[in-house]
Amino acid sequence: MLIIGIALLFFSLRKPPTKDLILIFLLTSFFSTFLGVIVVEEKMLEYPISFLSNYFSSSILYEYLILPVVCIYFYQATYYSRYPSIILKCTLYTAFLTIIEVIFERYTDLIKYHTWTWIHTFISIFFLFMFIRILMQLINKQER
Repeated sequence: MLIIGIALLFFSLRKPPTKDLILIFLLTSFFSTFLGVIVVEEKMLEYPISFLSNYFSSSILYEYLILPVVCIYFYQATYYSRYPSIILKCTLYTAFLTIIEVIFERYTDLIKYHTWTWIHTFISIFFLFMFIRILMQLINKQER
């Protein structure tokens, strides 16, 4: 997952506006880490096998790399879109990530749900992506 995440990050930053993409990456990392720590510390879910598990209780590969990179691709896919299209694309990106997480939860030891469900994942990712998209729109509007 580390290699896939780094490769996707490399390819995602090749399109302009690079400033926006780096900001999206950092904002998504910040907010997902904040939410991820709360969820893990409240024991809603756990990551029995994770990268650098001696130092982090949450999944740093997911929160610092995979999710921010997917958010960059979502932003690029919706850069010229109107709100109905943005909502549809956000739903598709969110559904993809949720399905992958459910597969990992059922068939691997990478994630284990306690009180957390796939619905929580879907809703949290959807609102995070929409929040980042609207925030970037406001930042770019203010910049102009």
